[in-house]
Amino acid sequence: MRAVGAAGRGDEGAAVGAVSPLTCRCLSLLVAATLRLALLVPWAAGLNFTYHHQPEMETFLRGVQAQHPGIAHLHSVGRSVQGRNLWVLVLGRCPTKHRIGIPEFKYIANMHGDETVGRELLLHLIQFLVDKDQQDPVITKLLDNTRIHIMPSMNPDGFEATKIPNCYFSKGRYNMNDEDLNRNFPDVFKSNWVQTQPETEAVMKWIQNETFVLSANLHGGALVGSYPFDNGYSDMVTTKRYSATKDDDVFRYLAKSYASHHATMSRGISCGTSNVESFPGGITNGYAWYPLEGGMQDYNYVWGQCFEITLELSCCKYPPEGKLKQFWNDNRASLIEYIKQVHLGVKGQVFDGSGKPIPNAIVEAEGRQHVCPYKTNKYGEYYLLLLPGKYRINATVPGVPSKLKQLEVPDGTANLSAFKLDFTFLDFFQTPKELSCPTEPLYQISSSIAFRPTLLLLPLTTLLRAVFE
Repeated sequence: MRAVGAAGRGDEGAAVGAVSPLTCRCLSLLVAATLRLALLVPWAAGLNFTYHHQPEMETFLRGVQAQHPGIAHLHSVGRSVQGRNLWVLVLGRCPTKHRIGIPEFKYIANMHGDETVGRELLLHLIQFLVDKDQQDPVITKLLDNTRIHIMPSMNPDGFEATKIPNCYFSKGRYNMNDEDLNRNFPDVFKSNWVQTQPETEAVMKWIQNETFVLSANLHGGALVGSYPFDNGYSDMVTTKRYSATKDDDVFRYLAKSYASHHATMSRGISCGTSNVESFPGGITNGYAWYPLEGGMQDYNYVWGQCFEITLELSCCKYPPEGKLKQFWNDNRASLIEYIKQVHLGVKGQVFDGSGKPIPNAIVEAEGRQHVCPYKTNKYGEYYLLLLPGKYRINATVPGVPSKLKQLEVPDGTANLSAFKLDFTFLDFFQTPKELSCPTEPLYQISSSIAFRPTLLLLPLTTLLRAVFE
């Protein structure tokens, strides 16, 4: 829970279909090595509805990779304070590397070590996905068109330190340096002076090394889907204590997509109350619930170019394991439906006059400019999550006129592929340098003028021009 005590190039405008698994040429040596591993790793026919400690979880994850080498890749993104691996299992047709046009999705759980339901749900989600591949057409196509990253535990030390399960609070919430990891990220509104923890640093590097588009962070202690911003300035917050992003409509839709497919979340009932709707539709703006500094979902949105929401999945933080099967039944449809949303909106590449991709080009929807502009990756790719409707998409590189294209964006979740729109700058031939946004408060407020995020666009554009020239 969030706080202690609270509760390749195509025609422009063309739609992209499913990518054939044959387009991904995985290395034969990797597959052979993984198959040899299968002989060494014990594999259970099914995953029990019990709590899995670090050795058991590792055995399960290694077993999945060994049994499904074509679609599963296990790796560690770092280590905890006590040296435990922060495991990530990647699922997809070519799980070892990014493919152009295939969006990256992630789930993270157990950020607070004593909030345990999400950890087990993600293990069962992994088994469900590999079991249903080539059996269920929706799951098969989802794996064809998506690269799914799953981190069952961001705080394995806290989980192992929770010796006595408690519905409300235990010291296992924190990492072994007694730090709350969901207060440990850079904050876009206020300087966060806490010491960055190994787990946080590992996740930040992971986010920067991938092109994540959509994410969810699984917690416990309430039953609600929460979305950014978690923090804000008093001058930008509405009278209803609401701190909205430029993409508030998308975030509300994303949270509703999970809550509406959950067995009970959409009722919006607070834990400990009887038929009192505290969260209409089962969702809430993070700041409207209560302000939170240094949270992971705000960091993802601002610095990771990734839309992340926080999912509170159980009133009891560490429930008896006898209830885990019911939690899985309550959340299974939602977990799948939410992954589909990574295909909302528009995607594409930006090219120069020679047909080479341009990294660090700014591509954003008109009226939705981000305080840290969303830019293309090293393949010249961009992904913009947008609800179906009419938009004007603006692509910008230094020294030449920007390109503005108007289009009608369909619902890409229907065929699990976002609308494709490429840009070509015929008069641009430079090799750009990497552009990064400083991890410090980017929203500024003045006592003499109203709050305007666009005040920062000029210095950021100047920075962009400097690194190109």
